[in-house]
Amino acid sequence: MKTTPTDAAPPSDQPEGMSRRELVAGGALTAAALATSGAQRAQAEERSSVAVASANGLEAVGRAVAQMDAGISPVEAAVHGVAVVEDDPDDVTVGYGGLPNSEGVVQLDSCCMDGPTMRAGAVAALEGFRHPAQVALQVLQRTTRVLLVGEGAARFARTIGFEEENLLTEKARKIWLYWKANMSDRDDWIPGPGQTEDSDVQWFMNTYGPVRPTGTINLCAVDGNGDVGGTTTTSGLFFKIPGRVGDSPLIGAGLFVDNEVGAAGSTGRGESVIQIAGGHTVVEFMRAGKSPEAACLAALERLVQATRVPYLLDDKGRPSFNVKFYAVNKAGETGSATIWSGGRHAVCRTGSKPVHLDSAYLYERDPK
Repeated sequence: MKTTPTDAAPPSDQPEGMSRRELVAGGALTAAALATSGAQRAQAEERSSVAVASANGLEAVGRAVAQMDAGISPVEAAVHGVAVVEDDPDDVTVGYGGLPNSEGVVQLDSCCMDGPTMRAGAVAALEGFRHPAQVALQVLQRTTRVLLVGEGAARFARTIGFEEENLLTEKARKIWLYWKANMSDRDDWIPGPGQTEDSDVQWFMNTYGPVRPTGTINLCAVDGNGDVGGTTTTSGLFFKIPGRVGDSPLIGAGLFVDNEVGAAGSTGRGESVIQIAGGHTVVEFMRAGKSPEAACLAALERLVQATRVPYLLDDKGRPSFNVKFYAVNKAGETGSATIWSGGRHAVCRTGSKPVHLDSAYLYERDPK
């Protein structure tokens, strides 16, 4: 029997055995899947890496972001980022060229922390190795411990192959001798001929004046996946008591990282940061819903309330020292705050150049 066009089945690309209702449902699912994958692609394109650091970390944040964009974890990227400052002999607050303790020995402190695993590594009073942050990272990666100190930290660094060297540069040595000659009129030291006219000493006097300064670099980072890491590294308080350790190598003080929230760290008077568990306190304020900047300010307010001894207060009852906090949350928002006005911090994001931004503050510096 010849089949007419009206008797023939209508042409169709419907799979054999699939009803029209099933086809419609399947098409809807396919469309939804395509829409979802498109949204995921768009979201991935929108995500970016970000790093925030103390003001001396402008180049460091750029390096850290480039490392994260290349697939390096945030904690490793942070450590690689601060290495540029640890290598810089003109930054007398960190690593090679850092100013020594009262005996003329450079002792370095550092810690790092990984958000996804909550693992941490740290070294304190480390002598002879210019990259304490890298040694701290190896403590994290190679051991089940968190903190190594003094000769034990140096022995560990030596064992795993770090190069040992004299970290006291000629510039730092001259500044240390100037300090020794002027610290007291009752000891055995007096200013040497032409000492105050030396260009390195003049630089120190013009940069820091009569104040006994502190110096550090903190760097906190978040990658495009929302993973968090950070590090803090320092040569510590200038001309400190040998063996003195501040907040920089202490997890929860100079640095704290939580992959569910963000990361925070500090520079400035370490003892005051230790007393309020500063890095942890900032992160907890972010956990409670505060922005990174607001969390830094809230932690500073707590620090000010905890500063009660007269020798740490000015004639108006305010801290006579400075502390700065830096923070980034999991969403990539950054912030910083200081006790006294005039502070800046460094920030870099994927696709942008590193920039300095003004930090929030509690008190306006008195006009001179």
